[in-house]
Amino acid sequence: MTHARTQAKWHDHANGVAPSATMRDWLTDRVSLTYKLMAHCQQFRVQRLRQQRALPLAEEWRAIGLPRRQQVQERDVLLRCDGRPIVLGHTVLALDATTTEWPFFGSLGERSLGSTLFGDPLVARGQLQYARLYGGHPLVRRMCAASGVDSFPYPLWARRSAFRRKTGIMLVTEVFFPEIEELRRERADIKILSAGFSITSDLSRYIHPAHQLLSFGAAR
Repeated sequence: MTHARTQAKWHDHANGVAPSATMRDWLTDRVSLTYKLMAHCQQFRVQRLRQQRALPLAEEWRAIGLPRRQQVQERDVLLRCDGRPIVLGHTVLALDATTTEWPFFGSLGERSLGSTLFGDPLVARGQLQYARLYGGHPLVRRMCAASGVDSFPYPLWARRSAFRRKTGIMLVTEVFFPEIEELRRERADIKILSAGFSITSDLSRYIHPAHQLLSFGAAR
């Protein structure tokens, strides 16, 4: 198993990973992924896999401004559409940022982190980066374990971006299951707005209570 397959090579442009046209749309769209997925399925669910202290991946600690590889707060979730896992969401941030810059992170439960981030005017999103992941990558191994499969057709497409709130940095990585390319139906009852917000009565269960009013206010 080569080093290149256990660590991702991140590119600043989607051309660096040569995605299909369908995948390029999922990778490069900067609206909330939660809202976009909801527009392509009837039942959306956030399933929390783990939220704990852990060492970041070798490719992560510099991206959140740590001086060395040390423990961080980590969160993994599956985003499910109509029961099927579609995206693995992986988040890391410094331990001391959880109660200062990101006060709601520890109490998200199975609410969507993305909808909370997009509803906070103090949050700024950085540049998207893109990668192809293979079977030896730690996030792919977690996807296999969570979905009960031995392997996937490789590569898997991934993107990541850093979110800043005041001086805190949160790195969010999203890895797409192959089934993402089958989500072609868009629900007529959900309108995705250019700012990344969506108007629908189904959203409140996925947004942290402290941000619900703010999120819907921004959408209007």
